[in-house]
Amino acid sequence: MKNLLGGKGANLAEMANLGLPVPPGFTITTEVCTYFYANGKTYPADLKAQVDTALARLEEAMGATFGDPVNPLLVSVRSGARASMPGMMDTVLNLGLNDVTVQGLATRSGDPRFAYDSYRRFIQMYGNVVLDVDHHHFEDILDSHKRDRNKSFDTELTAEDWQAVVADYKKMVEHELGRPFPQDVQEQLWGAVGAVFSSWMNARAITYRKLHDIPADWGTAVNVQCMVFGNMGADCATGVAFTRNPSTGENAFYGEYLVNAQGEDVVAGIRTPQHLTIAGKESNKSDLPAMEEVMPEVFNQLNEVRLRLEKHYRDMQDIEFTVQQGTLYMLQTRNGKRTAPAALKIAVDMASEGLIDKAEAVKRIDPASLDQLLHPTLDPKAERKVIAKGLPASPGAASGKVVFSADEAEQQAALGDAVILCRIETSPEDIHGMHAAKGILTTRGGMTSHAAVVARGMGRACVAGAGELRIDYKTKTMAVRDVIVREGDIVTIDGSTGEVMLGSVPTIQPELSGDFAKLMEWADGLRRMKVRANAETPLDAETARKFGAEGIGLCRTEHMFFDPNRILAVREMILAETEAGRRAALAKLEPFQKQDFVELFTIMAGLPVTIRLLDPPLHEFLPHTDAEMEEVAKAAGTDPLRVHQRVVQLHEANPMLGHRGCRLGITFPEIYEMQARAIFTAVAELKAAGQTVTPEVMIPLIGTRKELDILKGVVDGAAKQVMQKTGQSFEYHVGTMIELPRAALRAGEIAETAEFFSFGTNDLTQTTYGISRDDSASFLPDYQRAGIFEHDPFATLDQEGVGELVAIGVERGRKTRPNLKVGICGEHGGDPASISFCESVGLDYVSCSPYRVPIARLAAAQAALSSDTVKRD
Repeated sequence: MKNLLGGKGANLAEMANLGLPVPPGFTITTEVCTYFYANGKTYPADLKAQVDTALARLEEAMGATFGDPVNPLLVSVRSGARASMPGMMDTVLNLGLNDVTVQGLATRSGDPRFAYDSYRRFIQMYGNVVLDVDHHHFEDILDSHKRDRNKSFDTELTAEDWQAVVADYKKMVEHELGRPFPQDVQEQLWGAVGAVFSSWMNARAITYRKLHDIPADWGTAVNVQCMVFGNMGADCATGVAFTRNPSTGENAFYGEYLVNAQGEDVVAGIRTPQHLTIAGKESNKSDLPAMEEVMPEVFNQLNEVRLRLEKHYRDMQDIEFTVQQGTLYMLQTRNGKRTAPAALKIAVDMASEGLIDKAEAVKRIDPASLDQLLHPTLDPKAERKVIAKGLPASPGAASGKVVFSADEAEQQAALGDAVILCRIETSPEDIHGMHAAKGILTTRGGMTSHAAVVARGMGRACVAGAGELRIDYKTKTMAVRDVIVREGDIVTIDGSTGEVMLGSVPTIQPELSGDFAKLMEWADGLRRMKVRANAETPLDAETARKFGAEGIGLCRTEHMFFDPNRILAVREMILAETEAGRRAALAKLEPFQKQDFVELFTIMAGLPVTIRLLDPPLHEFLPHTDAEMEEVAKAAGTDPLRVHQRVVQLHEANPMLGHRGCRLGITFPEIYEMQARAIFTAVAELKAAGQTVTPEVMIPLIGTRKELDILKGVVDGAAKQVMQKTGQSFEYHVGTMIELPRAALRAGEIAETAEFFSFGTNDLTQTTYGISRDDSASFLPDYQRAGIFEHDPFATLDQEGVGELVAIGVERGRKTRPNLKVGICGEHGGDPASISFCESVGLDYVSCSPYRVPIARLAAAQAALSSDTVKRD
């Protein structure tokens, strides 16, 4: 019932049903949140009565009364959306305390220190979350009290100290707001409920939703739960744990706790948390005792709960717990955020353990997260100057300029700089800067701190709790011993070891074996669609093969023309005024082109290679500066003025819709003839050496069948010529790119000539929307903010408009030619949501950049599983 109760509420109910020790509580549903925003931030008429009834049941269960001066019931008020959004929304603990009930709590617990500590926490959280008083006001007061008493830790303050802190907190709140801190417990409760609903639309929650594609209309639930206390003394504790290691995926209990503390203390990074297990303590070289040593009985209970929850949910869980006077209480469980390497290991291990099947393991991995595995780590042989060490909070390595604020990180990253965000501790307000940064470094906080959890979810390298470093926001410096690092200096962090290094450290490419290879093998066994790569250089082709590409779906021949050895011949061809002059220049290019194809065909070893003939307008190859024009004129034996005139002559007002693609082939057929001849000569040469190659020659930007008929004639003529000359016969296919709406609509007649279609969805999106991809960045964000576009249509395929043209093209093309091979080769070929659409319309393959091939392989398997087109043996 996550949609109604939110993730937290549903999981609390589930744990209660399992008979686990969960403090009593109730959930105000997500429907109320929807009503709240639709009706000017008001509540349904019958909500108050329902909440009163639910509160009465809590009072009965706990034998205490809300607001009672002698035996007060205290509650926590927490958010809980359908999707886990750690740290993004607001929480209030110890609600129900006031100047009177705090005395009742002190008397009943026999511990005034605990009572006043709880009251100051409540004023601080409620003041910040509900009354919007900046948290630094509270911190300043607390710090000055500790300084006055010469104390370092909160735990050293006495009941009298806390009473003085409470008095100063209340004075400050009244000074800031012009009204006293609320004493009415009902006012407190409804204030907190309203604050949680309001936090659904706070800036950090909106940013998080945008980054994780969570719809705004889902809303959040509110959970009201009886308080249990981890801050009543040495037999009390609070902690956060993961049922497996969220950084590596190792099947080991992983987490942190604090004795005599409340939940926020562990994740806020204010005190250094202790490890749950002896193994965790030893591996992180901590001197602080583990829970396994301090509270062995409770630890064993917690470990039992861990195993039970993982077996029940069949996934790694992130759990929160409190120990009150030796009794364990579970406050939350949810599927844990994890790094890509951990997700992979957990999925493969759980399949091997029989907890889940292989198909479920494949479904568990977010294809986009594989990006984290396909990128470099620090070269172990490289020299490194380590200046500090923190906790290895999120794996991966990153180098970049030091910045000390989230805003600065975002600004520098927008200018193209790699940055490392360095903070004393991060808070949810920093999320935009964390997303912009290559890595995150904090001087406070543990492995379950906000920085660590968010960095792991985003795939950013993170080192947390590097306590030797002293960050000074005013001077924008970071100091350790005699080393001072200033804003703008380069540092490297290693999120797998916790090391912080001066300068940039070289990296090495990832190993794609073990769990990665196993999961990919399972995915390949399930998917129907093939995955090819867009590649034109030998390096691209080799990378694509390494990542499992099953051919080249787009070889852009024009990229080969920009090589310094060839560009002069290309320019000479463009400047030639006669066909004979153009042919002479093309003859210089042909051996280079042939060699390109020999190399690509050899690397692809018999796999299909789709070669797109020249596509961009000719002016793209011409020089722009006077010096370059002179060089071209000299090489072509002509006057620089002539070169300048040709540049002016070829200039187009709208080159994207101008003289390019097949239109060049119609005007200058000798260009396509040379390219086709180079392709077929390479095929013949390799065939003579005993290799099989079946090239696919692709004509770009076809709008009419007649264009394709003419140019197929040119290609067939070149093939015939090479066969006669070499005595080798070979197979080849001629097809087209569908990148104009007219071509999709007339696909039936185009398929009479074309043997295959490849949808060029970059251009098809441009021509369907009438939006230039190169110029759209200035207004697309406004369109997304206004809700016109949910996604950038150049990143994720517009399934309703462009998608309908693709579906029409496939249907009409296959009606004419039932065995028509159909693929996609735009940027969308590597986008998981677009791949799912490609599966639904029956494409044979997707083609994407080499580094996205594993992402596409996994996404294709998941698409097959969700549409039940799984490849069966």
